Amino acid sequence: MSVIKNMKIAALLVLLFFSCTPEEKKQEFPEVTGYYQPWEALGPLYHDVELAGVYPDSKTFADCTPVKNPYEIAAEYDQLKNEKGFDLKAFVTSNFKEPKAPAKKPKGEIEFFSDHLNNLWDDLTRSAADTSETSSLIPMPGKYVVPGGRFREVYYWDSYFTMIGLGVSGREDLVELMIDNFAYLIDSVGFIPNGNRTYYLGRSQPPFFAAMVNLFSKLTTPEKGLKYLPSLQKEYNFWMDGADQVSLSNSAINHVVMLDSGVILNRYYDKMDFPRPESYKEDYEMAEGLSEEKKVKLYKDLRAGAESGWDYSTRWFEDKNDFGSIRTTEILPVDLNCLMYNMEVMLANLYQLSGDEENASLYEKKARTRFDLIRQIFWNEELQAFTDYVWTDNESSNQVTMAGAYPLYFKIATNEQARKHAKTMTEKLLLPGGFVTTSIQSGQQWDYPNGWAPLQWIGIKGLEHYGQKTLADDVARRWLHVSRKVYENTGKMMEKYNVADTTLLAGGGEYPTQDGFGWTNGVVLGLMDGNAVY
Repeated sequence: MSVIKNMKIAALLVLLFFSCTPEEKKQEFPEVTGYYQPWEALGPLYHDVELAGVYPDSKTFADCTPVKNPYEIAAEYDQLKNEKGFDLKAFVTSNFKEPKAPAKKPKGEIEFFSDHLNNLWDDLTRSAADTSETSSLIPMPGKYVVPGGRFREVYYWDSYFTMIGLGVSGREDLVELMIDNFAYLIDSVGFIPNGNRTYYLGRSQPPFFAAMVNLFSKLTTPEKGLKYLPSLQKEYNFWMDGADQVSLSNSAINHVVMLDSGVILNRYYDKMDFPRPESYKEDYEMAEGLSEEKKVKLYKDLRAGAESGWDYSTRWFEDKNDFGSIRTTEILPVDLNCLMYNMEVMLANLYQLSGDEENASLYEKKARTRFDLIRQIFWNEELQAFTDYVWTDNESSNQVTMAGAYPLYFKIATNEQARKHAKTMTEKLLLPGGFVTTSIQSGQQWDYPNGWAPLQWIGIKGLEHYGQKTLADDVARRWLHVSRKVYENTGKMMEKYNVADTTLLAGGGEYPTQDGFGWTNGVVLGLMDGNAVY
């Protein structure tokens, strides 16, 4: 459903209310049933608040909680908005509760680095959400760890790297609670959303659930991981939905794409086609002046880019100088297909453990097929690296990024491919503070000069898997140095770091640099430990 249609419905509800008699008005407004989706319930009010920039960060209003029935608030707004002297910000302030940052410990002297990393988990842990109030937060049954800063909810792929650190800290209990939460989301909404907010219900994030289950099985026992088999199967079905319907004449459905050769691989995709509520102003203004068809395409590609976790990077742009040329849905990402391979491997292993030989054999064959396809389709001989594949052009991407390290991390690359890719990755992406995500300086946060914790982990461990321990240790030292240095200067762990000039903080993107930070904490603990389970 488009945002325009949603707003028309909300406006109609308002008109119906004000055409009622006083007696009829008393019986009021529809109740919010199911999950509260503020852009639908508030209609034109949501649009106006975001476009007016009442909050500098679009996400803030998406996270606000109405103090009464949101349909009533929308109706009051419609009645008052044209009155002389109407103050939109005051109206919002009186009708919504802003999300509050959790209380911080009194600031004392900076702790020892390792002590801070271990103690940070309590600061980032949240209890199961209160279901009694209207909120865009999707409640979950157990505790969970959030990234920090503006990210007040759990995030899917962040959590895998967070769990690596939790394992080092001996917090297997919290790892299990978080995986239980993700299994709950799969069962209740059909997949793991980008985060546990209603505005993320159109998309997921890089599918690390299988890797989480594998990590938990290693921290405990394989049998304890077996309980997640039904949920993992449901997640696989979500990512492969449409695989039995795609054809050469209808080559892309949801997350699956059929190439001209008849093989099926995966892409990022969001089923919704309107501005992201948490980045409403940015998306809406970018689409201004476009035809309806081009707007829908742009929104789909922005949302798919958000699902990738790399929001945003020139990796997704046709013209590396033009954000508006984003074409995420036209790209088969090498990292996503490695994660799908890992999911197939884990399904085969769990079915084998459960005694289901038939399904174990089925998923072993699926994994082997994808394993071979990744070696063939995503290997770029010209660049001597693994790159994405642009399926709409039937050609490899011409850009080397840290996504190319995934075939090494999941031990898919041949020894020769791994050697060549490691050389290319070192020459093009290794900087004083670690691996930069791409070599293009665009102002996007997933481009030069920024480095991100999860990609350091993927790159470092990928090198180790192919015997390049000396190089891996060098990269780890660089990353640990920059993260420790920033901590000593600020007392904070950051979401991302400037790896080109380690005297500076990172920047770029749709929001300011965030501190916290779950996955940075997890990866640093994992690298410091040396024997971290993953």
